[in-house]
Amino acid sequence: MSDNGIILVTTDEIPGREISKVLGLVRGNTIRARNIGRDIMAGFKNMVGGEIVDYTKMMAESREQAIDRLIEDAQLLGADAVVGLKFTTTSMMQGAAEFLVYGTAVNLK
Repeated sequence: MSDNGIILVTTDEIPGREISKVLGLVRGNTIRARNIGRDIMAGFKNMVGGEIVDYTKMMAESREQAIDRLIEDAQLLGADAVVGLKFTTTSMMQGAAEFLVYGTAVNLK
């Protein structure tokens, strides 16, 4: 469950709850560009191996921002929950990527 009471699940159903109304598609996204400083450090890390912490942090921040935008979209529809949540990333151009989350906004009985 998100901080604002909207239930977010990757499944099509919520155990113990019944969907009373499908409100429609909701989504949230963000587009992030890498920066030269991170790229240089990532290049060094790539030579020795291991996690590229700056990119991990950037992806986590992107994911949270996309989820927040999805929740805003669901709230506008008056949703109690979002089911079938899916995440995807797409390369937009060299050095920039879109992080997208989408699902179906529903009301519960």
